[in-house]
Amino acid sequence: MLIPVSWLKKYVPVSASPAELAYRLTMAGTEIGGIDVIGANWEHDKILVGCVLEIAPHPNADRLTLPTLDLGDGEKVTVVCGAPNIAVGQKIAFAREGAMLLSNKSGNIEPLKKAKIRDIVSSGMVCSERELGLGENHEGILVLDNDVQIGTPLVDLLGDAILDADVTPNRPDCLSVLGIAREIGAITGAQVSEPETSYPEIGKKISDRVTVEIQDTDLCGRYTAGLVDDIKVGPSPEWLRELLIKSGQRPINNVVDITNFVMLEYGQPMHAFDFDKLDDNRIIVRQARKKENIATLDDETHDLIPPMLVIANSSCPVAIAGVVGGVATSVDENTVSVLLESANFNSTNTHRTKRAIGVATESSYRFERGIRDDLAPRALKRAVALLVEIAGGTAATGIIDVFPDPEPVRQVNVTKTRVKQVLGIDISMSQIQEVLESLGFEMCDSDKDKLLMQVPYWRSDVKIEDDVIEEIARIIGYEEIPTSVISAPIPHHAPRPFEELREQVRDALANAGMQEVITYSLTNREMLDRIGVLEGIPEPLQLTNPMSRDLQVLRTSLRAGMFRTLETNLRMSRGEGLRLFEIGRIFIPREQDLPDEKQVVVGAFSGPRFPASWLVDPHNLDFFDAKGALEVLFAHIGVDAIYEPSEDSIMLPGSIAQLLVGDRPVGLVGEVHPAVLEGFDISDTTVAMFEIDLRTLFEVSGQKTIGYFPTNRYPESERDIAITVDENIPSTQIQKIIDRHKLAKESQPFDLYTGVGVPAGKKSITYRVIFQSEKATLTSEIIDRAQGDILRQLERELGAELRTQ
Repeated sequence: MLIPVSWLKKYVPVSASPAELAYRLTMAGTEIGGIDVIGANWEHDKILVGCVLEIAPHPNADRLTLPTLDLGDGEKVTVVCGAPNIAVGQKIAFAREGAMLLSNKSGNIEPLKKAKIRDIVSSGMVCSERELGLGENHEGILVLDNDVQIGTPLVDLLGDAILDADVTPNRPDCLSVLGIAREIGAITGAQVSEPETSYPEIGKKISDRVTVEIQDTDLCGRYTAGLVDDIKVGPSPEWLRELLIKSGQRPINNVVDITNFVMLEYGQPMHAFDFDKLDDNRIIVRQARKKENIATLDDETHDLIPPMLVIANSSCPVAIAGVVGGVATSVDENTVSVLLESANFNSTNTHRTKRAIGVATESSYRFERGIRDDLAPRALKRAVALLVEIAGGTAATGIIDVFPDPEPVRQVNVTKTRVKQVLGIDISMSQIQEVLESLGFEMCDSDKDKLLMQVPYWRSDVKIEDDVIEEIARIIGYEEIPTSVISAPIPHHAPRPFEELREQVRDALANAGMQEVITYSLTNREMLDRIGVLEGIPEPLQLTNPMSRDLQVLRTSLRAGMFRTLETNLRMSRGEGLRLFEIGRIFIPREQDLPDEKQVVVGAFSGPRFPASWLVDPHNLDFFDAKGALEVLFAHIGVDAIYEPSEDSIMLPGSIAQLLVGDRPVGLVGEVHPAVLEGFDISDTTVAMFEIDLRTLFEVSGQKTIGYFPTNRYPESERDIAITVDENIPSTQIQKIIDRHKLAKESQPFDLYTGVGVPAGKKSITYRVIFQSEKATLTSEIIDRAQGDILRQLERELGAELRTQ
């Protein structure tokens, strides 16, 4: 919210500089994100107030004039001016040569130079709003109030600082100038004065002329209304226009400007109806009916559905409550009677209505944060008083105030014991009382160590004792609260082994060059059908009120989200390979029970293995890249996994393996079938994928015994063994036999061959075997005997033969 310091000064003395003020407000909990200084470039002797004494025509141009200006102390100057609204007797802003102004040509701040315009030299100029940086109007000059003194530096008159407050959602009271003024009063000790709200009530009783009915008290807690007749709609006075512009509002006319002014002043949104356009002089606050619509002030027609709240007359809606008004009852230049609305609407319903119709306004921004009912009549009286003063109206006697369920006076107990417990410091009861009263709290009762305080009418966020203690802390200053040792012992660390394993998995996959992604836990049934995870289980859990058709059910697999992520990223990958993984929950439905929540990790590989280069062949990522990442993972967590041929409905037959740890299946790895990929608009590429159940992995990871083995002092020896076996025999079965020999430290396959020289139905696999003894250095004869033993065991158990060519 933009807050002019000059406006704040109307309610609270401000002696600090804008920077210091911003700092103190930020430290007290109201962050000031920026400061915009108006008049920072206005030098005292270069831009000042002048008075138009006379106006002569330009001898060489019909649209230009030569006004003579009085600048005070007897100084007079004649300049060239092209503004159509200049007139004798006006007080204007005059800039001397050298003044820093906004250039209409370049859009930059530049020094004003002497100019010769149609043979007449002009040393200085009469300024518009735009040239001074006060607004966008540059068609005419800025006309000042008649009571300003000639020769006054403009920076002393219009110079200002605008604070940009980043207000947190729990402090709707700070979405107002008065709210920020109260904060300043509390942190500086200054007295805050509220604006005048009294006005003469000389019209007929409003209750005899207006009827207000609230049909849904849950959505409208209070509705107040005031009536002003005989008004004259027109431009607002300069002071009002100036404050609205500085606050980021566009002036429209005096009636609308007053409602915006009071909204910014009090934080209470308001709306003005043309009273003569209301059927039967009646206001009905009700839910919208099906098939109703309304043409609104944003030049749109919106379809309405329950439970949207509307302000209606006897026949149709005239406004969408808390969001935007309707065209049918809008104020225009012919309006003579205005009905002012100041009400309180349900925050949640206002938020949902705003999102449903796609209209966000300053009013909805405040209502959806939850403002107090007590603001409504105060703001209403302020608006009526301004309307009488500025628009020359006659106020009806009394106001309408429909308040079906008044909120009891909100009171909170504050104890010294609890203050010390929360803040860790001793604060005297007198200091507590002083701080709270500076914030507008009123003391209702007290004893030695307890105060009963009444919450200010503008604070909707204070409900319990700890809320009050937070107020004490921020006004005293968080930086003033000393560091102290906690009173209770530090709790013992509670191990969380499953969560620790999950983080180890995350770290290992990141170390393997993969990138983590996060997808929604919600999807739709069509996506789950595509990946074949709905067979044999009950229907997935469905949301009662989904946000969109794509987010209707809880996912039963991470696969769909991963494939959609691949689809999106492949389009923007620029020829780079993707190595993605996700760790998340899936929700397996159970009959008559909550779903079974499992934590799963899924990885996917697609695209070129290496960036395009003449140094390497452009191979795509495949099964073995996924298997390599898993081997990094299993080595990191200390698990030995076995890969066995398997099947899966979305995997390519012959390119899928089940992951076993011991005899427990923990997941799978393989290449996705092209038909499945086509459903996700992924084509002309291979996608390798792995999927692991983290709970099962956790259970089996604890079965491995970790021990220490001293470094072997004897050297290793390597031998390569090429054997021919049936093509359906897995490599792991062969390795088990090799590694079973007491001298075989480890083995690793590094070559697979089928073709010429290998009989049909057979395959040739070459293993590198490392031999080592713990007792002595191995000789060639010993290694030959060990190799012979291994080959004989392979021949006996698997029918393997040594390949010699």
